[in-house]
Amino acid sequence: MRDYWKKSSRCSRLLFQGGEKHEQIGKSLNSFTNYKDNWGADYVRVVSCNTTGLCRTLKPIDDLCGIKKVRAVMVRRGADPGQIKSGPINAIVPNPPTVPSHHGPDVQTVMYDLDITTMALLVPTTLMHQHNLMVELENTPSLDDVIDTLEATPRVLLVEANKGLGSTAEIMECARDLGRPRSDLNEIAVWKESLNVKDGELFYMQAIHQESDVVPENVDCIRAMLEMEEDPSKSIEKTNKNMGIM
Repeated sequence: MRDYWKKSSRCSRLLFQGGEKHEQIGKSLNSFTNYKDNWGADYVRVVSCNTTGLCRTLKPIDDLCGIKKVRAVMVRRGADPGQIKSGPINAIVPNPPTVPSHHGPDVQTVMYDLDITTMALLVPTTLMHQHNLMVELENTPSLDDVIDTLEATPRVLLVEANKGLGSTAEIMECARDLGRPRSDLNEIAVWKESLNVKDGELFYMQAIHQESDVVPENVDCIRAMLEMEEDPSKSIEKTNKNMGIM
């Protein structure tokens, strides 16, 4: 893929999306995990919507207390809202039926040493993906420490079911009420009630708006490739300010 574009394109730098294979591009980026590793690169792949969602919450947890291993079950939307030839319509589909799914190895392209195994399902919805995470920790933090860490993490929102945000439908309705362009929710929504630390393990659930969570990462990737901002936290801050992201 990379060699093809080198020969056929007049562009000196190319940004690829998560549907492309890491091995074909050579470099992958997530703003929170390996921004600096892509500084000045000519060809970079921004990881997928699911991988972006996993990295957004796993990286601050790893920074807080260290991660031994991650096990995650991904409940994926069957199609985007504008797609009419995808499904399922009346089924729950293991996708893939083998374990692990590709999401864990994809995370490892940007969180290189993370022990992570994922499995995935397709369900009859178009709104969002949903993740269920079980994270074995190096050190056991208090639940309050975890909550404070995630609340302080940009592009992550803690939502509460008991305040009317108990489903992906209600979360997306909230994005509409906020007046977001295209009703996008660039942030990863973590259900606050799902957060629990038990016997050295952290459990939580989150929702990912697959149409928009990667958009700010694309902007950050351009800054890294063009050497416009060396500090990833400053790039994240600039992008968030310009896009109105929390």
